Amino acid sequence: MTRLILPSSLVALALVVSPHSASAEEGMWLFNQFPADKVQAAYGWKPDAAWLDAVRLASVRLEGGCSGSFVSKSGLVMTNHHCAESCIDELSSPKNDYRTNGYYAEQPAMERRCPNMAMAQLVAIEDVTARVQAAGAGKTDQVALDAMKAEKATIEAGCPKGPTTRCEVVELYDGGKYDLYTYQRYEDVRLVFAPEFRAAFFGGDPDNFEFPRYCLDATFFRVYQDGKPLDTPSHFTWSESGTREGDLTFVSGHPGSTSRLQTLSEIETWRDYGLVSRIAFLSELRGALRGYAHRGKEQARHSMGTLFGVENGLKAFKGEFEALREPGLMKQLRDNEASLRAKAAGTDVAGSWDAIAAAQEVWKTLIYRHRLIESGRGFSSDLLSMARVLVRGTAELAKPNTERLREYTESALPGLKQDLFSEAPIYKEFEIFRLAWSLDKLREILGPDDAFVKTVLGKESPEQLAKRVIAGTKLHDVALRRKLFEGGAAAAAASTDPLIVLARLIDPEARTLRKRYEDEVEAVLVKSHASIAKARFQAFGHSIYPDATFTLRLSYGSVRGYVESGQPVAPYTTLGGAFDRHTGADPFRLPDSWLANKAALDLTVPYNLVTTNDIIGGNSGSPVIDKERRIVGLIFDGNIQSLGGDYGFDAAVNRAVAVDARGILHTAKVIYRAERLVIELLGRP
Repeated sequence: MTRLILPSSLVALALVVSPHSASAEEGMWLFNQFPADKVQAAYGWKPDAAWLDAVRLASVRLEGGCSGSFVSKSGLVMTNHHCAESCIDELSSPKNDYRTNGYYAEQPAMERRCPNMAMAQLVAIEDVTARVQAAGAGKTDQVALDAMKAEKATIEAGCPKGPTTRCEVVELYDGGKYDLYTYQRYEDVRLVFAPEFRAAFFGGDPDNFEFPRYCLDATFFRVYQDGKPLDTPSHFTWSESGTREGDLTFVSGHPGSTSRLQTLSEIETWRDYGLVSRIAFLSELRGALRGYAHRGKEQARHSMGTLFGVENGLKAFKGEFEALREPGLMKQLRDNEASLRAKAAGTDVAGSWDAIAAAQEVWKTLIYRHRLIESGRGFSSDLLSMARVLVRGTAELAKPNTERLREYTESALPGLKQDLFSEAPIYKEFEIFRLAWSLDKLREILGPDDAFVKTVLGKESPEQLAKRVIAGTKLHDVALRRKLFEGGAAAAAASTDPLIVLARLIDPEARTLRKRYEDEVEAVLVKSHASIAKARFQAFGHSIYPDATFTLRLSYGSVRGYVESGQPVAPYTTLGGAFDRHTGADPFRLPDSWLANKAALDLTVPYNLVTTNDIIGGNSGSPVIDKERRIVGLIFDGNIQSLGGDYGFDAAVNRAVAVDARGILHTAKVIYRAERLVIELLGRP
């Protein structure tokens, strides 16, 4: 059942957001700062350096925003179905709808390459804190920010290069630490197995962020290199026996972002400006998308992934908003900040909180306009996004690497080019719908008399403009996009393509907004957060973990049920429970393949489970492993109580939700007859 008001147990979360009161399982830990002694104290076993290295190398990041893991010696990768949807949709057609019907490559030759997917493996970590901080030392806010960005670009450019190497300087502890992450990046990713959407997201939005759950949210890919399956000696093996309640579990993945170290003024700004506007925007977009899907079967097929993302985000943001309305949580956040400020009184750190609060006042005057124009919320279109990259990117690439906007530095170009030159299908009707709707929101929010709105729309309505530029563009041709990119700024400036012309109209105002944000907000935040980080380090050292940054982290916990509304919630569900929940109508309709094979299934096999591992968005697709580095589950969600996890963690009620390894294996054998996949997962010849 969908619930928008969090249980009263969320108040307990407020008691554990302070580092000195953290529960044993709390923490999204860096691999080079993992608290092995804490695991030893809690569970009587601790990982050594070799164990941590093996787990790191078996973990991968999906550049679209999810996690995954190598699960065989031949480049087989496991992740969630909802992380694979873009590939599944791009490979589908009206005749072969893999979202509805599922997909299984019975032979290696049937493994199909995803048009626009890349995965990255973290192969090295180097501390570069001294270099980055020295670049900004003694400089004013704006000058310091520019100098530090330039130094990051220099460090990344100096990283050892290879055909698949990508380097990234990662900011940690709000600027208290900087690490250089070296990734091996792979673009040849091929679909091996995906169940039907009805199995992967059984229960739909009503069950989302709930437990019990009954989902087969799992998909398998294979990474290729030089036309052959990638050799992956570091991979997880498969557990046929699974777990029991109380067993120690680890989750290795890439949590997207948390705000546990942010200041109160930042959290309040996000709650009152960011969250409120985002919930309103997504609520309206959900209704519009549902209307579009009713135009016909094909329209429903190619818009379903977008609708799923909107509904998922909407429920998550509503839960987060309710968390930040809890008086107990907000009081504890205020108390924690007051305590740290008291420790910093009389030092050069003391004014940092006030500086951040002042920067938030500036941000409040920019946030709506920035989100609509620079971030692109008012210009929702894949083709227009490509046009904007061509216009801005060609201009940026004419500059020295250290002076470019960060997304156009040399280290970022492989991913940018893959997106820009993707062969993924583009549906013009859907492009017109999205662009017209977002342009209408641009005019509504900024007003019809706004000078920028007048520049963009002229005498046209949002729908007229969207139809004209999408119908008239030739940017669906990959060869043309490549020609314009390689032609540089002169080619982009000379182009008469209507989307390029529109992008040229947008870019000056977008750049102005970005520069104001960087100079008046970001520069202040970077400098002030670095100062606060020093005070925090003095108080707590590395006993605390940094906020999530969509970089690799490791959490530990155990399989454990919980109590909700006074009733115990068991940690496991079974395959039989899915049939009990089946009604025959979406979203509680099992696929025909399940109904046809019910008699052959062992309905007592564990299907989904919950653990106390500390996760957040971005951990989707993360492996759940035991101390033997065996797969025992696959993270795909959190429970409703976990939606406050952006700000704290309560091991009593916060739960990570996973597909049980036994459920994956049993359904692969019995329902999908995926013999080749099962043999590979079990490591048998």
